[in-house]
Amino acid sequence: MTFQLFDTLAASRFEDVHFFQDNASGLRAIIAIHSTARGPALGGTRMVPYPSDEAALRDVLNLSRAMSFKAAMAGLDHGGGKAVILRPADNFDRKALFTAFGRAVQSLGGRYITTEDSGTSPADMAIIRNQTRFVMGRPIEDGGSGDPSPMTAYGVYRGMLATVRHHLNREGLDGLTVAIQGVGHVGYPLAKLAREAGAKLVVADINHDAVERARAELGAAVVSTDEIAGVECDIYAPCALGGAINDSTLPRLRCKIVAGAANNQLANEEVHGAGLAARGVLYAPDYVINAGGLINVATEWTGYEAEKARGLAHRIHDTLLELFRRARAEGVRPEVLSERMAWERIQAAKH
Repeated sequence: MTFQLFDTLAASRFEDVHFFQDNASGLRAIIAIHSTARGPALGGTRMVPYPSDEAALRDVLNLSRAMSFKAAMAGLDHGGGKAVILRPADNFDRKALFTAFGRAVQSLGGRYITTEDSGTSPADMAIIRNQTRFVMGRPIEDGGSGDPSPMTAYGVYRGMLATVRHHLNREGLDGLTVAIQGVGHVGYPLAKLAREAGAKLVVADINHDAVERARAELGAAVVSTDEIAGVECDIYAPCALGGAINDSTLPRLRCKIVAGAANNQLANEEVHGAGLAARGVLYAPDYVINAGGLINVATEWTGYEAEKARGLAHRIHDTLLELFRRARAEGVRPEVLSERMAWERIQAAKH
């Protein structure tokens, strides 16, 4: 099916999408602003080698929309936006590329505030900061909040506790098996928290060193990236790129709960969300459970305080628990209710 850009933008109520190219640095980037109703759009910049321009566009639109819902459900005074940089195939000057991208962010006049994401780092944000003040997630020594990954992991851990309490009627992770797809910047600290809470770990990652670290330091069992979705476990935690729950993996799942850090975990929200429910699997909506990183960088905008950020991420447990209880009472899936709640909060901010 041909991708209909403007029909897609209208259906999901996007405000605007911006395309940037800088021949000197090799920058090719897209910034999607989904909503500024609650405040400036906030979302990370992802830099990965996309297979096509359309793939990059689809990714930035999906992520931007999810950021609006994430900010709304976390109670932040921000809207949702996202940026993707199509990673150059050849060697490139990183400083020149992010300098050009900083100019692109500045040109939007504060409607979009960027931070790091897959393929970018606090050091890249420091380069961007030379061109615009509309950037967060800079290094701590530069007055920023640093890497938000540990806070994302903490929020997901708190969310896991809520899923277990609601769905398994028990407290804590002691004795449960948690299968984690991706043990990188977020997945590893999440695995460490789960292990400290007494969980048994099964992990997979395309990075051999990452899984060996989890095996050596956390006693995790290691399986291939093809096998991880089919592992018998209590909680399956997708912590890599999106689309982990899809036509191929859904029939193979042997978990009771899906609760992970990845964005856009359902390849198709309706089809695969309904598929999980039909199998009796509780799904923690990704943009609710993984909001810790966004919370971390959002607090930087008004002066970063680590304890304040942690306190807000701590509340993800209660937010999810209330969501699950309401969804059960109303007879709807949690991700359906959370989207409705997020839209209500976004629309209310417009009045």
